[in-house]
Amino acid sequence: MCITFMSTISKKLGDNIARIREAKGMSQGDICRITGMDRGYISRVENGSKNPTISNLEKIAKALDVNPDELLK
Repeated sequence: MCITFMSTISKKLGDNIARIREAKGMSQGDICRITGMDRGYISRVENGSKNPTISNLEKIAKALDVNPDELLK
């Protein structure tokens, strides 16, 4: 049950990041340039296979110009 819950959260987080990024007309490369993160990492976060650290979540939110909690809704 815990694994399913965490994978659901990871998928929702990734979907939100991708949705907001696309709505702002940004590419994964744009996020990488702003945050200094690897494109593969951003891709894995967006597809739910990687959970970002709190620090990286804050960097991604800042790059998207949203509050971090917006990524978790």
